[in-house]
Amino acid sequence: MNIKVSIFLLLLTAFVTTSIKAQQIQMPQASPSASVSQKIGLTDVKVEYSRPSVKGRKIFGSLVPYGEVWRTGANASTKLSFSSDVTLSGHKVPAGTYALYTIPGKKDWTIILSKNLELWGAIGYNNEDDAVRFTVPAQKSKEAYETMEISFNDLTNSGASLNLNWEKTGIAFSIETEVEPVVMNQIQELVIDQNTDNPGLLYQAASFYYSIDKDLDTAHTWIQKSVSADPKYWTMHLKAKIEDKLGLKEEAIKSAELSKEMAQEAKNMDYVGLNDRLIKSIK
Repeated sequence: MNIKVSIFLLLLTAFVTTSIKAQQIQMPQASPSASVSQKIGLTDVKVEYSRPSVKGRKIFGSLVPYGEVWRTGANASTKLSFSSDVTLSGHKVPAGTYALYTIPGKKDWTIILSKNLELWGAIGYNNEDDAVRFTVPAQKSKEAYETMEISFNDLTNSGASLNLNWEKTGIAFSIETEVEPVVMNQIQELVIDQNTDNPGLLYQAASFYYSIDKDLDTAHTWIQKSVSADPKYWTMHLKAKIEDKLGLKEEAIKSAELSKEMAQEAKNMDYVGLNDRLIKSIK
């Protein structure tokens, strides 16, 4: 066979292979892929997984055996990502992406975060790759979940719960993130060290101090400087709330009434209502 014929046959084979791939039929996945993301505190958390459905089958203890490592979904292993360090049910986990495995049981489940992201499901799983593992109680849910669902719930300024529900079984574990030290460092740098007169920064610093109930006298000083430089109905409302916490009831009522007037002018009825309720609670 001469060189020209060989090259022709190679090109023909490549063309046929490409044509076959191009003609593949696109069909819905039995367990479609999904992702859910949530900002928790200052941390971005993301779950990528495939969602199997019950389809008349018995799931836990049958399709998904008790006591065995499960991919926690379908197809490839479920991935769980954190943009900064977190604490999962009391266990510290560095920022990064992990494969989420579980070992379902009748009364509790073992949660596993593996550093090995290359496996198809749990095939080849090795506990030497574990970043962390811990147990959580299994719960019976009133609602039946036809399709497996992972969601974030019970959000706070620095935490949330990750919930998994399928069939009539549910589990959850807490995710806690570092917020206060990070924000306090920014306040130190941008507000305290620079002795800033920026009304926006002063409002943010006062708002954070108020939210964690820290040094309200300093928070009051900051919010007074903010409203003196650039009064807004939302900054004046915060001033009223801080004064109320400090026991300065007359000042708080005056600030709330002024905030209400400003909100009425701006046609923001939400803040009108907030101030009405604050004034009523103070009186």
